[in-house]
Amino acid sequence: MTLKDNMVEAIIGALVLAVTVWFVSYVYTHTERGRSGGYQLVAIFPSVQGINIGSDVRISGVKVGTVTTSELDPKSFQAKIKFTVPSDIKLPTDTSAKITSEGLLGGNFIALSPGGSEDNLKPGEQIEQTQGSVDLMSLIGQAIYRVGNKPADPAAPTAKPAQ
Repeated sequence: MTLKDNMVEAIIGALVLAVTVWFVSYVYTHTERGRSGGYQLVAIFPSVQGINIGSDVRISGVKVGTVTTSELDPKSFQAKIKFTVPSDIKLPTDTSAKITSEGLLGGNFIALSPGGSEDNLKPGEQIEQTQGSVDLMSLIGQAIYRVGNKPADPAAPTAKPAQ
């Protein structure tokens, strides 16, 4: 190996290292990992189907937070969700939360609808007005079941058996 070969390898290694550092810093600053601060809120839902740790929390379709924990409340047997919201977003105490879908085949997220109260939620407080997820497959099943079990039309002519 010559000095020229070593120099080329050193330059390529430094370039790879620089790209790696840039990529890691980009990911850190453009994801939730790079955000500091914020506060946690709680919401209790009858059903959280499709919501997992890391699911989005959105206001007007814009991601403003992330689900951090999901657990079952042993007293009410409802799902207790904790999520974070940035400190600069002050939510009124009458804010509502509902689990909604991005579309027919899309993932679920928590949609927050801020109310008009003068008072704001404090860290750790609970959002009282919630609506759980809708099980789309059971709704489709019910619709199919209803169509298949229509009562006979009494005005429709009936065929007489042949004798």
